[in-house]
Amino acid sequence: MLQVHEVLKSYDGRAVVNRVSFEVRAGEIFALLGPNGAGKTTLIRMITDILKPDSGTIRFEGQPIGAENRQRIAYLPEERGLYKRSKVGEVIEYWGTLKGLTRAAAQREAKELLARVELSEWTDKQVQALSKGMQQKLQLCTALIGGPRLLILDESFSGLDPVNVQLLEDILSERRAGGVTVLLSTHQMNKVEELCDRALMINKGHMVLYGPVREIRRAHADHAIMVRAQGELDGLPGVRRVEQVNGDKKLVLEPQATAGSVLRAILDRGVDVESMNMAELPLEDVFIKVVREGLGLDHGRSEIEPDALAAVAERAR
Repeated sequence: MLQVHEVLKSYDGRAVVNRVSFEVRAGEIFALLGPNGAGKTTLIRMITDILKPDSGTIRFEGQPIGAENRQRIAYLPEERGLYKRSKVGEVIEYWGTLKGLTRAAAQREAKELLARVELSEWTDKQVQALSKGMQQKLQLCTALIGGPRLLILDESFSGLDPVNVQLLEDILSERRAGGVTVLLSTHQMNKVEELCDRALMINKGHMVLYGPVREIRRAHADHAIMVRAQGELDGLPGVRRVEQVNGDKKLVLEPQATAGSVLRAILDRGVDVESMNMAELPLEDVFIKVVREGLGLDHGRSEIEPDALAAVAERAR
């Protein structure tokens, strides 16, 4: 659905987004990750046609981003703003008309959206009467009205209580089931693990990770397996050490060992194995590890070496 190829954007001679390439597939929830100042917001603004790239291309459903198709893209930025003295229902209707709906259609859809986010009773109240979390749900409605094909959300879970976090997750699942594609920019790595199919991470404008979320986690984990078993696992051939992790045992393997060979050794010992999986590093740990390592960017180089980037991409696959 979305194709970004070799996109570059510079300010004052410094590349804020440096030759970034990725794709977002139709119907998936895709995570855009990176530390503060990594270039995420600039990248999103180019995708939404707020900014033009210095070079490279961005295509949406096979066509360049422009007036013909940007109405099918909705963007909920991290820095939000609403007309405080306007009525809640009128705010959504206004956004609906901006997206090409008739006044009657905008009113109908606004009523449905307010009901879905549990704000129906606030329709005729002024925006300033809403709490911060309620205003956030209202702003989500302004993004959802008009039936966008691509929904871009920047820190959409911030400020929501657990009940409304679940409500937002349910809405995203419903929209996805209806064919909507979601690009989610967030620092909440647990939500990326729960919701997202694939992810791109940028740091200082460069791509550093790209691929399926689970494969990214696995690629940065130790050469290890997680085993739930009744029996002694110390001293197995090919196992460097055994660690206790939340009731399971993490077997850190020797470089030449494989999960299959270790499983055979466990079964040969007569141990009853309930489950076994490859160890995966939590995405938050991957995030911290990659940012700190910086792939040499903290050592005076302005660009990632091509071989290093290729190695990261290969690990992410």
